[in-house]
Amino acid sequence: METIGTVHVQAPASKSMSHRAVIAAALASGSSLLHNVLDSDDLTRTMGCLTACGATFEFKGRDLKVVGVAGLPRGGAVEPADLYMHESGTTCRLMTAVAAAGQGLFRVHGAARLHVRPIGALARALASQGVEFTWQGREGYPPLVMHSPGLAGGEISVELDESSQYLSGLLLAAACARSETVINVGGTKVVSWPYVALTLQTLEDFGISFSVERLAGNRWSETAWKDVTGMAPGTVRFRVRPGHYASGERRVEGDWSNASYFLAAGAVGPRPVVVSGLRRDSLQGDRSILGILERMGARISWQDDAVTVAAPESGRLRGLEVDMGDCPDIVPTVAAAACFADGPTLISGVAHLRIKECDRLEGTAGTLRKAGATVQVLDDGLRVTPGDLPESGDLSVTTFGDHRMAMSSALFALAGMSVQCDDPGCVGKSFPTFWDEWNKVVS
Repeated sequence: METIGTVHVQAPASKSMSHRAVIAAALASGSSLLHNVLDSDDLTRTMGCLTACGATFEFKGRDLKVVGVAGLPRGGAVEPADLYMHESGTTCRLMTAVAAAGQGLFRVHGAARLHVRPIGALARALASQGVEFTWQGREGYPPLVMHSPGLAGGEISVELDESSQYLSGLLLAAACARSETVINVGGTKVVSWPYVALTLQTLEDFGISFSVERLAGNRWSETAWKDVTGMAPGTVRFRVRPGHYASGERRVEGDWSNASYFLAAGAVGPRPVVVSGLRRDSLQGDRSILGILERMGARISWQDDAVTVAAPESGRLRGLEVDMGDCPDIVPTVAAAACFADGPTLISGVAHLRIKECDRLEGTAGTLRKAGATVQVLDDGLRVTPGDLPESGDLSVTTFGDHRMAMSSALFALAGMSVQCDDPGCVGKSFPTFWDEWNKVVS
């Protein structure tokens, strides 16, 4: 498929897998060397929290040396260990659970936006283990001080209506408990399984023993975790045995979320785009960007770890209906691409996007309307009806400090508009070199 003028981009390291690998290495004994860890604002916050718990980090080029805490994050005896997360919801949800596996006082706090993102369901699950919470503002939200005696193990139930990351945090922490932990999933929401699968992959890679069980009738039966594709509350549970995270060398795979902007650029722009460094068999939910673009008419081909995306032969994408509950981070990308399509696009299953770094449904809708689309904001998604894309002029984008608002809006430059973000630097949260890479697409 490659032609003259094809754009080549290297995928950045996976943010989701970088968080998990850094945490696992920090919980291990001794030193680990992590290759291809994402250097971004969010990862800086996670490493800062782990440093406050006793781990040490040293970047050596793109490699990261980690000296772990041997399974016991250290809290304060009088003054709490300071866990400052800025706006990183991932850091907050994972590290609150992981810190609770240690002993002592921990203060969980961040920027103002983080303090309106709920954490009550995770706190209730940890409270069942004897962890005490002192809310310093609104109950169920940071800032808070946590006093932990360590995790005893036994049965834990957690509701995931707000975020599947609560489960991921508990899974990472459970290996440090004093006895086997059984984690039951409650609530009403069908869980975003790919993010859980990434956590299980990390546990396996770092030598932690666990099993996944499904309910059949009145009986729980162990099942191969890689065969699971989804889970409704009450139908799947997890057993994690106490153990030690194994130090050593690990490599972080490429990030499908941050690759999505470039893959979409190939689908809507005049030149094919090749993105290398991606795993074709990745468990990342955002790998579904390829299937979505293909359904919209884009042409896809693979060679080794590089995927090429080109516009349809007809030159125009087509609209579609898609449930994106398993890949919410790429909703802004798909919504922007939908503005280049013939016919409307209906995105559903993503009500929780309202409690991300900003209300991503309203934020995305605002940008798309400025680009000429008609957008209906639904309870759980968006209906995008394309209009005539302006072929020149400025597109003023309000990012709300949200990296994904900025990066997805860049696609409109391929229609001829000059995209002007109010805070272009917010991409540093997950992809600090985004604009440099994006210049390859638009130059």
